[in-house]
Amino acid sequence: MIEVKNINKSFGEKQILKDVSISFIRGKINLIIGASGSGKSVLTKCIVGLHEVDSGNVSYDGREFGGMNFSQRKEVRKEIGMLFQGSALFDSLTVEENVRFPLEMYTKKSDAEILERVNFCLNRVQLDNVNHLYPAELSGGMQKRVGIARAIALNPKYLFCDEPNSGLDPQTGIVIDNLIKEITHEYNITTIVITHDMNSVMETGENITFIYKGEKWWQGNKEEILKEDNKELCDFVYASKIMRKFREV
Repeated sequence: MIEVKNINKSFGEKQILKDVSISFIRGKINLIIGASGSGKSVLTKCIVGLHEVDSGNVSYDGREFGGMNFSQRKEVRKEIGMLFQGSALFDSLTVEENVRFPLEMYTKKSDAEILERVNFCLNRVQLDNVNHLYPAELSGGMQKRVGIARAIALNPKYLFCDEPNSGLDPQTGIVIDNLIKEITHEYNITTIVITHDMNSVMETGENITFIYKGEKWWQGNKEEILKEDNKELCDFVYASKIMRKFREV
């Protein structure tokens, strides 16, 4: 579990996060939703320590992140997997080399052990015989799956996904949603997903937090979100034609 307690964050005179407290549950898909500029990305960067908070704290299974020194934070970061919005694969490296990267950086495994782990992770995301291909030779969906393989290479306790369906067609987006859900449940990971995609929300929303103007405005699951009459939440949720059909039903 990751717990965020009373976080405040400002840049200059502009306050971005206002006394935000959230519990992200282990073994669940924890979604952060909200309009552009609402503070979702800043919140995530505060959670992983890319931004220092002005006040409040973040804890990883009871370990207070804010009070840790550099080496202690590094140990926690070894337990974190990251899936970036654009996959963020190294273009000059092959698929195998991309997935090997965190293993070579953070472990002392032998070359044979690293290759075994790489092949296991690629197989887990339904990618075989692509080791020696380069990212440019892959489809967008395949690149996302390589990104997931790299994110789980270190067998993380915590997985952060930033707009995992960005740039994908709806069918491929469902494949990625299901893969993230399967991996989360299978390995009992605390998964946090930032998304604007309401299809993803309705597919995987086990624990949803809606951020509005830097505040935690609502928290619930995908069933509860359809029953809410909170104006700001409804304005966001039903902005798309697809979600308006849900409301009509």
